[in-house]
Amino acid sequence: MFRLIASSLCLRCQRVPALPVILRPCVTLSSAENQQTVEALYDLSVDIQKVRKLKSWVLHQSPAYTKEVADLLKDMGASGSVVARILALHPESILCCPEQVEAQRELWMSVCPNQKELVSIIEKFPASFFTSSSHHDNQRDNIAFFQSLNLNKRIVTKLMASAPLSFSRPVEQNQLMVRTLQQAYTELGGKDANMRIWLQKLLSQNPFVLLKPPDVLRQNLLFLRDRGFSTAELLRLLSKLRGFVTELNPDNMRRTLAFSQDAMGCSEEDLRDIVLSCPALLYYPEEILSERFNGLLSVGVSMSQITETPTVLELTTQIIIYRLQRLRSYGYDVRTGSLQVLNGTKKDFEVSCGRLQIRRERPLFNPVAPLRGDD
Repeated sequence: MFRLIASSLCLRCQRVPALPVILRPCVTLSSAENQQTVEALYDLSVDIQKVRKLKSWVLHQSPAYTKEVADLLKDMGASGSVVARILALHPESILCCPEQVEAQRELWMSVCPNQKELVSIIEKFPASFFTSSSHHDNQRDNIAFFQSLNLNKRIVTKLMASAPLSFSRPVEQNQLMVRTLQQAYTELGGKDANMRIWLQKLLSQNPFVLLKPPDVLRQNLLFLRDRGFSTAELLRLLSKLRGFVTELNPDNMRRTLAFSQDAMGCSEEDLRDIVLSCPALLYYPEEILSERFNGLLSVGVSMSQITETPTVLELTTQIIIYRLQRLRSYGYDVRTGSLQVLNGTKKDFEVSCGRLQIRRERPLFNPVAPLRGDD
């Protein structure tokens, strides 16, 4: 089952060449600010002081296409205030010629449902939209590749916005990583019928997985298999780690697992069960785990409670202390109760607190007291 992974370790990791910095021969840098640019930005209500503080070099360049870029954004439906925010956040956009911006609009509209959503993306990720024209062909090829995988268009858009480097590089590199993920999924027992949904979920949760060397994934899976995880358990980990398995390396995992086992005083088998419940144990450094163990123990939580609900280790000590204080105010003592109430997002915790508050305010039912009836 692991023949592909094992044999691939003999291959040298392909190094991803750095993208060259493309210099525009028509853009020159002068010692004085380009007054036309400054005046155009003022007219658009752009925060000039913010631009001077963060990207002052832009104001010295010529030519600049401030009005043209602003008009194109407005033509997409952006309001004046949105245009001002985009230009203040990413002033380099005014150095993109109108033809380049128009080409980007056409490209993004091939995956965006409408221009309103595209404007929203540009507002949040302007650097992803205003990219070098030299990457246009790579972007087009990568869009075609991800569409060929039958991924949801919104997922492709999210990938383009949050991990633009994966679309600027040659499509062959993304094809190799996707193929590696697919092969690992099927070799670990994943069903072909679920492949698209699994890949779509993984890429949406961690789009940067595409930028990692494929051999890193193979090495980490081999390490975990050698630690006794079954193929079914490895598939669960591959899914639950949301692509973070590519962020790991065997040496760090070995140290972290040894520290966790020693701290919790558990067996190898128990440790595997704990990791399956809390995969974060694989990638948190020893220093962070030590702080979180000590923080929980210092407030009266026992180690047996931690091993029963290891996901509390995903919360910082500050969050734990805050939540414990909130729980005490509702009369809940985690030392005698479950730590499960501490888990979850802020919204999840507020829901749990709401239930505790209702339970505390609800009058106790007296089974002996007579029931009121209509006279």
